[in-house]
Amino acid sequence: MRVAELAGIEVGERARSCVAVLDPRAPADYRELAALMLDAWHREPPGLVGLAGGQGTGKTTLSRLVDEACRHEGLRCCVLSIDDFYLPKVDRRRLAERVHPLFETRGPPGTHDMGLCAASLDALRGSAPVRLPVFDKGLDDRAGWRQVTGPFDLLVLEGWCVGARPVEEAALEAPINSLEADEDPSGSWRRAVNAALQESYLPVWERLDLLVLLAAPGLEAIRRWRLQQESQIPLDTRRRRMDAAEVDRFVAHYERVTRAMLEERPTRADWLVRLDEAHRISALSIRPRA
Repeated sequence: MRVAELAGIEVGERARSCVAVLDPRAPADYRELAALMLDAWHREPPGLVGLAGGQGTGKTTLSRLVDEACRHEGLRCCVLSIDDFYLPKVDRRRLAERVHPLFETRGPPGTHDMGLCAASLDALRGSAPVRLPVFDKGLDDRAGWRQVTGPFDLLVLEGWCVGARPVEEAALEAPINSLEADEDPSGSWRRAVNAALQESYLPVWERLDLLVLLAAPGLEAIRRWRLQQESQIPLDTRRRRMDAAEVDRFVAHYERVTRAMLEERPTRADWLVRLDEAHRISALSIRPRA
């Protein structure tokens, strides 16, 4: 297994048999990574795993494969996407009117219901049915709820900003792209995003038992991969494809936090998965569990 060789891991029979049953349509290196995670965690699952990475890095694919691997081993896994905790459109509009117009666009910290996310994670520790929100990106709005029943051996919270931390106030002074320069010249939006990270997001990140980071080689790769995702959206769905200019503007909302994450978070990730320009796993570092 190539991914195991990158980390100097000896591959056991459990991992080999797991790879064989995972979705063959998924990239081989992501199947190997999921199998290695299962092999490392099967005796003592970490409880709550944060799975982070920029847009298009493969968070959804990997979390689905981890779920499949758990089922193969007889473990109960529940995957949550932070995307499903986006505020409903009406609430984002109110936020845009009250704080800053850029908050109408979903994605940046401040546009999620982190109180509901925290309450859901707490409820999933028990055995009672739990209602989880479902966000429809085609509608750009909350579309309903799904119900799951625990207890679960493993919870996975995946999302682009999982684990992101606020930065020092001085780092917010200068705009880093045209969106900030033209639409947030005073810096009030980026300061509100930073404050949301401190007040609402960090308390959730502190619950994580383990953090996995899919580290893109840079922001240009994230832009390219997001554009590829858009091109794969079927034309007969409610979700309209974004063109290159729209993707550039959309990703600009995420740029400041994404850059900070790529610079700082690799030092804190328990599983650091580096990706190359071709979207292949190029390096894997694993921090031993305490």
